[in-house]
Amino acid sequence: MNLHEYQGKEILSSFGVNVQRGIVATTPEEAVDAAKKLTEETGTGWHVIKAQVHAGGRGKGGGVKLAKNLKEVEEIAGEIIGMDLVTPQTSKEGKRVHQVLVCEDVYYPGDNEPEEYYMSVLLNRATGRNMLMYSPEGGMDIETVADETPDKIFTEEIDPATGILPFQARRVAFNLGLSGKAFKEMVKFVMSLYTAYDKSDSSLFEINPVLKTSDDKILAVDSKVSLDDSALFRHKDYQEMRDIREEDPTEVEAKEAGLSYVNLDGNVGCMVNGAGLAMATMDLIKFAGGEPANFLDVGGTADAKRVEEAFRLILKDDKVEAILINIFGGIVRCDRVAEGVVEAYKNLGDQIKVPIIVRLQGTNAEMAKELIDNSGLAVESAVLFQEAADKVQKVLS
Repeated sequence: MNLHEYQGKEILSSFGVNVQRGIVATTPEEAVDAAKKLTEETGTGWHVIKAQVHAGGRGKGGGVKLAKNLKEVEEIAGEIIGMDLVTPQTSKEGKRVHQVLVCEDVYYPGDNEPEEYYMSVLLNRATGRNMLMYSPEGGMDIETVADETPDKIFTEEIDPATGILPFQARRVAFNLGLSGKAFKEMVKFVMSLYTAYDKSDSSLFEINPVLKTSDDKILAVDSKVSLDDSALFRHKDYQEMRDIREEDPTEVEAKEAGLSYVNLDGNVGCMVNGAGLAMATMDLIKFAGGEPANFLDVGGTADAKRVEEAFRLILKDDKVEAILINIFGGIVRCDRVAEGVVEAYKNLGDQIKVPIIVRLQGTNAEMAKELIDNSGLAVESAVLFQEAADKVQKVLS
């Protein structure tokens, strides 16, 4: 589950990580009140107005702006709230902005120049260990840094038996070229950041930038946080942070129905049981000259109700030109699935306007093929993988 910047900062702050302070506003008037409150609390005269959407690169799309007085706070908030923000991480239609974060200005003048760093905590799937990745090149896309200056990316592997150790945090501060107060602040920041990641059951914490202020404080100026859905039962308060306005409506509907669904950009809808078979089916569609329109796993109970709900989800996509159902009958018998497909097809009636290919293999596969063939419906059956691929290719040509 992805979080907004302000929500990520709330979690960070609860574990002792210093963050750039801010207040959420849903209207320009609320933004002005937030700016006044921040001025009273921090003495800041300028404010940064940030669009709150689940996407990076907000500044490139005009979603992050500096306001030098209260009039500009109101004007900028009015411009950002309600806009469709287009960034490198959104579709061409962009994401609607429903709220902004009014933040204190932390780039104030002082004895030293502010410096920006990149830092993230995530799972290294190659080693099965959590990893701290960081770079002195903050404020930039980490992909650009990796491509142009890979020597400026550092990592620390974390032993799950011990968690992050103080010497590792000190090495981070050393590699970032820090000394004195800033060195000590960074050590504390890194230790607290990893604790926040670990205790919140997150799958990603990305801070870009981590800022060394002109008076050597270390702050998280931004936060990108993804929580592990499988661990949310341990964090009831985090569940309340979910903003379904930021999620694909079809994926939200699928989740409520107990289906695993991911929307893609192709033209062939997929209905499969099992994630591995789903990936193989998507490859099959590619080899047949099509593009998968979705990932949809109906699970081990592919009964009529679940099949019908899966049909409805797939048919919401206007780009779908054909549907491939690929079910392996292990726990569930193929004839039961075939009966479910026929019943769901009859219930949906005129809503189905695209060809459907059904491949059922496993327990009672022959019986299932006979049921499909004798149904009188515009459904083509297949037994072999290649046979299903050929039929997909035929309907697309």
